Amino acid sequence: MPLHLIILGIRGLPAAHGGFETFAERLAPYFIERGWRVTVYCQGSVSGKIVEDEWQGIHRIHIPVKRTGSAGTIEFDIKCTHDVESRDGTILTLGYNTGFLSTWLRMRGRLNLINMDGLEWKRAKYSWAPRAYLWLNERLAAWSGSTLIADHPAIADHLATRVLRSKIATIPYGSDKIVDADPSPLEALGLQPGLFFTLIARAVPENLVLEIVKAFSSKSRGVKLALLGGYDRTDPYQAMVLEAASPEVVFTGGIYDRSILSALRLHSIAYLHGHQVGGTNPSLVEALGAGNAIIAHDNVFNRWVAGDAGRYFTSIEECERQIEAIITSETLRREMREAAHCRWAEMFTWPKILAAYHELIVAEETKHTNRVE
Repeated sequence: MPLHLIILGIRGLPAAHGGFETFAERLAPYFIERGWRVTVYCQGSVSGKIVEDEWQGIHRIHIPVKRTGSAGTIEFDIKCTHDVESRDGTILTLGYNTGFLSTWLRMRGRLNLINMDGLEWKRAKYSWAPRAYLWLNERLAAWSGSTLIADHPAIADHLATRVLRSKIATIPYGSDKIVDADPSPLEALGLQPGLFFTLIARAVPENLVLEIVKAFSSKSRGVKLALLGGYDRTDPYQAMVLEAASPEVVFTGGIYDRSILSALRLHSIAYLHGHQVGGTNPSLVEALGAGNAIIAHDNVFNRWVAGDAGRYFTSIEECERQIEAIITSETLRREMREAAHCRWAEMFTWPKILAAYHELIVAEETKHTNRVE
C-alpha cells in the first residue's frame, strides 16, 4: 500500500480561504507525484452527509456542519478528528487552533505533525476569551504533536520555550516568482504601472493599516496607494482608515483573481507591510517573489523574511520617510528589487519548501513505523 498523508486544519480544496489552503494545494500534488495517497477534509456538504470524492488526484472528504463562523469551524474539526480515527495514515495538521483535538490523536497513538502557524493568541483583534482559548490550544498542540513545524526561526525559538528543540523543524512558506503580468487590469482600478504602492492586509490594528495610510496621506505624492480588502464605515477601525485616506489612496475591495494580484505586485513601486505578529507571512513572501521593494514594520519576523529587500519603520514619521525615499530614488528601488529576487531564490521557492516537508514527513513516518514494529 502507498503511504498516506492526511491533511487537517484547512477548510478544503481548491484553495479559497487563505495561506494554508494555498499551501495544501501545492503540497498535495507534490506528494502524489512521489507515490503517496493524499486525503484532505473539506468543510461543508450539500447533501448534509459525509461525501467522498476525488479532485485532481486528491481524495476529499466533505464533512457537513450545522453551525457557522468559529463555532462551525470547531464543529468541523471535531468531526474530522472523529472520522480520521478510522483511517490509517500520517496526519499533517495546519494550525493549532483546536490543539485539544491533537491531544486526543496523541492518546490514540497517531503520528501528527503540526504546523504551529504564528502567535495567534497575541493578536490584538481578539478579546481576552479567544486569546485564552488560543493560548491554551497552543500549549496542548505543542505537547501533543509528534513534530512541530515552525515557519520562522522566531516561532521556533518561541516553541522551544514549550518543548525540546529537537521536536521542532523550521520550514518557511513559499511563493511563485512573478516575472510577467498583463498590466491591463490596472486601468479599471485607476492605477498605472510604476505609479502606485500596494498594501494587502486584513484591516485590523495589529497590521498597522491606519498608520501606513496616515504616513502615505501626509502629503500629495503624485503616485497612489492600492489598498486591497473590504472597508466599511460601520466597522470603527475601517472607518478610521477611510477617514485618514487622501484622494491618492485607492480602495480596490477584495481581489482574489490571481492575474490581477500578479499585475498589482509586479507593476507596483513597492509593497507596504505593517504586520507585527506572526511568522513568515505569505503576502510578504509573495512580494519577494514579485521582486518588490518592501517597506515593513521593524520586527524580527519581517526583518528575517525581507532582509535587504526591506526598509523598515517603527513610527508613522519613519514610514513616511521610507515612502518618500523610494519614490525619489530609482537607484534605491532597483537595489531593493534585486535584493528581493535574491532573498526569494535563497529561501522561499516552492520546490525547496515542498522538498523540505517531504523529507521531514518521510523521516517521521519511518521513525514512527519502526517504533510501532
